[in-house]
Amino acid sequence: MACREPKRQFVLYCEGKNTEPDYFYALKAVHLAALIEIEPVPAAGVPWTVAEKAIQHLSNIRRRRRNSFEQNDEVWAVFDRDEHSRVYDAMQRCEKAGVGVALSNPCFEVWLILHFIDYNKPDDRHKAQRHLRECCGDYDPKTRKTADFSKFMPHILEAEQRAERLCKSRHEEGMPNGVSSTTVFKLTRAIRIAAQTSSAQPIN
Repeated sequence: MACREPKRQFVLYCEGKNTEPDYFYALKAVHLAALIEIEPVPAAGVPWTVAEKAIQHLSNIRRRRRNSFEQNDEVWAVFDRDEHSRVYDAMQRCEKAGVGVALSNPCFEVWLILHFIDYNKPDDRHKAQRHLRECCGDYDPKTRKTADFSKFMPHILEAEQRAERLCKSRHEEGMPNGVSSTTVFKLTRAIRIAAQTSSAQPIN
């Protein structure tokens, strides 16, 4: 008799208190077959802090992983390049530890814009945020920096394709993870695949 494997859980450590968590809560509502746990890091958090928290969480999982339902869980660090220091050190540390990295340069808003249009401009975060407001009228970079992200969900595949093309362009230019780029598509794709796989498994 066949049975379902435990659902894969994605534990996301996010820089920022509104934009990223609100987006992933909307994603969680769509992909219920993949468990998503969101751990916002306070606004004072920087990529290095996000990385440390994510790595510690993964270390805790590994200590209790034997015969554990957590054996297939994934831990991700979600942060921006922006003007932070030690960003690439944080990336390398995550990759060495086995933590996934969803990096946006200069900011997460690049990923959001890609749900609607191609965006390949060497803009700073302020220009990217203003551009997002043009695409999404209820996003206001001067207040809570959030929106009704449920309306972004039907466009995730398009965003992933656009983001992947951006990353390819930056690599071809010899500037991996340069402006503008985002690897959030790797995370959303992993969540979608996990949800589809879980839904397709026989119950008995």
